[in-house]
Amino acid sequence: MTTQTLNNKNITTSFSDILSSLSEKEKSVIERRVGLYSEKETLQNIGNSFSPSITRERVRQIEESGIKKIWRIVKATLLKDIQITSKKYLELHWWIISKDKLINILIKDLKLESNVNAGILEVIIQSDFDIKKSKQKLNCKIYFSLPSLSKQSIESVHKEALKILKKKKDVMDKASLYEIVSNNIESKDKLSLSYIDSILDLYDDIVFWEENLIGLTKWKILNPKTLKDKSVYIMKKAKVPMHFVDISNKITDMLGESVKVNTIHNELIRNKEFVLIGRWIYALKEWGFVPGTVLDVIVNILQKKWEPMNTEEITKEVLKTRNVKQTTIYMNLQNKDKIERVWRNYYQVKK
Repeated sequence: MTTQTLNNKNITTSFSDILSSLSEKEKSVIERRVGLYSEKETLQNIGNSFSPSITRERVRQIEESGIKKIWRIVKATLLKDIQITSKKYLELHWWIISKDKLINILIKDLKLESNVNAGILEVIIQSDFDIKKSKQKLNCKIYFSLPSLSKQSIESVHKEALKILKKKKDVMDKASLYEIVSNNIESKDKLSLSYIDSILDLYDDIVFWEENLIGLTKWKILNPKTLKDKSVYIMKKAKVPMHFVDISNKITDMLGESVKVNTIHNELIRNKEFVLIGRWIYALKEWGFVPGTVLDVIVNILQKKWEPMNTEEITKEVLKTRNVKQTTIYMNLQNKDKIERVWRNYYQVKK
């Protein structure tokens, strides 16, 4: 048979025939675990049904024992195409991929019905000695991988990425993060960026954002709830200061929430994360913008310089953080309470 003949009926029939070669206990456990004839059952439920009852771990051992026995039998049936296709996509994903993603790929590639028994597909994949299935772990999806990939080497990539992102405290370009991870982890061979990508895709505390960004799931910037968080989200995407009306419009267009312009403006005014840089344009404080009036900015610039500056130099520095007219800067330089002119067109903070 070819892969084109695979369908729900013959997959189930062929799988049932294969299980008949196992012991009654192995056959029963696997049938109930994949829901071959009824609803799927948990390890606990199956263990409790035995007399006397057995532990969850013992049920798992019986299940794994049966799965190992069917490997050679599968290779002589049409179900072998499921293993062949699984290896093809595992290789494309650097030999590590989440269980759910691989199952979905199989259904699409082999043109199976969407309601095919995914449990059967999972057992067929797992029975292949060249493929290893992980155990359930908090914050990590169950995955299939090459047996030679150790759990420690996989977890080291995740831990290193977490450490870098926590230190950065902001989303990063995927390629940049992967390069740092690869350089920081000691390995006989340089880690492939695609390999790192496949590993981080397994973890629930890592989130891929947009097309090429990555961050931590818990960060508000990646899951904005309040108007403040949504404003930060919009501005970080824009990467430039924005007029409050534009911020309001972008929230409506991109996040699907209709908000009043005045409401957004009030939110920007009362939160210290935002800095008014002139003409109702706001920037994020974390970008290096200092709160205050134009006069405050001029004083800060002159204090850092520790020597007189001319009008052109001061104007250039002010315009880096304020969107104001040059005449506004010149008028503030005439403030004799805080600024003094030392000679023609040169100013310093008044002593």
